[in-house]
Amino acid sequence: MHGLRKPLTLRCDGVVVIVGNYGSGKTEVSVNLAVNQRGIGQNVRIADLDLVNPYFRTREAKTPLAALGIGMVLPPDQFLQADLPILSPSIAGLIRQPFGLTILDVGGDDVGATVLSSLSDSFQANSFLEGDKELRVLQVINPFRPFTETVQGCLKIRDEIEKASRMKITGFIGNANLIDETTAVHIDRGYDFVKRISEKTRLPFEFMTVAEDLLPQVDIKQFECPVLPIKRQLVPPWKKAVSLKR
Repeated sequence: MHGLRKPLTLRCDGVVVIVGNYGSGKTEVSVNLAVNQRGIGQNVRIADLDLVNPYFRTREAKTPLAALGIGMVLPPDQFLQADLPILSPSIAGLIRQPFGLTILDVGGDDVGATVLSSLSDSFQANSFLEGDKELRVLQVINPFRPFTETVQGCLKIRDEIEKASRMKITGFIGNANLIDETTAVHIDRGYDFVKRISEKTRLPFEFMTVAEDLLPQVDIKQFECPVLPIKRQLVPPWKKAVSLKR
């Protein structure tokens, strides 16, 4: 019976590069993926390569992530609030010697993705490219944001990111939401939308995100991909972040 199918388990290892257009929610996805995988016993490290968005970046969640035992690689303290292309040697080292799960949170659109091109030598030199560790470059898609409300728009952004980063997108993440206005209907529509892109490109639909408070309203057993529960952490100063503790 289809209705009794168990939800698929989300498990990542190797190096996961998370990219997406400005406003796609890729940093929220990066933070929650790190917490989720740490919760199942994975060794997790996350590097903040988002040099585009001055507001919602992984570095803003540094304290709660550290409390969960998630390693972070950031620019030197004096540059934490900077928007300069500062890539420390530790980030290159993180790629050359990955262990467990390493997440790279990359800036939005093609401009942010150019940061990846400066690390291409590290990727090419890494043993995981020879099968020891997996490398995935995942594009986050929110169909309720400008420029990604059509399949063609999403593919255009994919092409721009690939050109700027000199890397190929290997799969997609569905992150359909309207922040506080999101309903189960939006989740279902977003799932169907990203599934169409996956089928068109023949690239895997890696997982779908769902806010934890919406989970009881969404029939995730019908999804053909794993689900990542989301606790909003990167919020404006006038709102309180949801605790990342699980």
